[in-house]
Amino acid sequence: MNLTSVKQRFAIIGRSEKLDRALSTAVRVASTDLSVLIQGESGVGKEIFSRIIHELSKRKHNKFIAINCGAIPAGTINSELFGHEKGAFTGATSDRKGYFETVDGGTIFLDEIGEMPLDTQAYLLRILESGEFIKVGSSKVLKTDVRIVAATNIDLEKKIKKGKFREDLYYRLNTVPIFVPSLKERREDIYMLFRKFAVDFADKYRTDAIQLDPRSRQLIENYSWPGNVRELRNIVEQLSVLSEEKLITAESLIDLVPNIVKRNLPAIADQMEDKNGFQERELLFKFLLDMKTDLNDLKSLIFEMIRTNDLEVPDMSSLKPMSPVPSDFPTYERSTTSYPSRESEIKKEDYHGPIIIESPHDRMYQQSEEVEENLSIEDMEKDLIKKALKKYKGRRKDAARELGISERTLYRKIKQYDIPD
Repeated sequence: MNLTSVKQRFAIIGRSEKLDRALSTAVRVASTDLSVLIQGESGVGKEIFSRIIHELSKRKHNKFIAINCGAIPAGTINSELFGHEKGAFTGATSDRKGYFETVDGGTIFLDEIGEMPLDTQAYLLRILESGEFIKVGSSKVLKTDVRIVAATNIDLEKKIKKGKFREDLYYRLNTVPIFVPSLKERREDIYMLFRKFAVDFADKYRTDAIQLDPRSRQLIENYSWPGNVRELRNIVEQLSVLSEEKLITAESLIDLVPNIVKRNLPAIADQMEDKNGFQERELLFKFLLDMKTDLNDLKSLIFEMIRTNDLEVPDMSSLKPMSPVPSDFPTYERSTTSYPSRESEIKKEDYHGPIIIESPHDRMYQQSEEVEENLSIEDMEKDLIKKALKKYKGRRKDAARELGISERTLYRKIKQYDIPD
């Protein structure tokens, strides 16, 4: 059966490549008894694909039932699916057959399979493996021959990692995956769907079909459609009922559907990662700011010493660059070099060069070795955390507030740098 006839039979509108690929997979797998997992956003029409699989299979003359797993309470879903014996629980006044017993030989479509409780998943896995099940409150093993088509709009692999979905069940259901594209992935089909729905609602309400002018059509095709085909259908019905004019302009479209101008662009980065990165940068900036404050305090202290002790400051124009010290130089010698000075008192705002302080009693000074400062960000961060913990005597909550980070981030940093309590 070719795709054109399938689209006509099941009233599927669209010509996008992704839609055709999904339909082709559904047609190919229909003649088998393989389990199928249909994946796609909410509102893309996953149930239609399950009906295509059933209607084109050898089970087409038997029953088909669609069940929304998320709409059945966790306490009653086992009874709904597998049945129960009289007295199995409060309110079980008689025996009841479940869907897997009543639809024997047919097809069951389990929508929102990701919402199924874990204990129900175990029973479903047994049916997939052996066709066996047990009613609630019974010990008798029953057999069923049901084809299962499941669907989900969430990432089941993420639920598996969180321990909320069985990995073995996922691989049993996902024998043949079908990915139904969202409406924003098939924008070339949006206007075709709009026209189809407009004609349908014109027949329903016995009126003329609405139409779009070029600007309103552009708005319709550029909208992100988070609700997919279901949302488009609802908007066309809304316009068919509320619009006074049958030619929809951009202004009237925006007036009736304000959200149509929203683009809903994706975020650039994960918010949680951004938050953690911001906290670490904030910690580093605070450390550098404290270093700058300490440096300014030191400069102020030196200027004050010069002013109060009437110290002399060298004239920089008379200084000669120092030649590098040979590597085999055996000892450090005391310098006997004296420098001319100026008589006027130096002011902070008038001088920006290095300051050399000389003792009036001893012009000799010992040459000192320059020690390279450790510029490792991790070491600076570790040192700052130690200072904060010492200041607040190990109280992490107060230390975190002082550092400008969360207590959780501080705890992670303490473990990372192996800082003792």
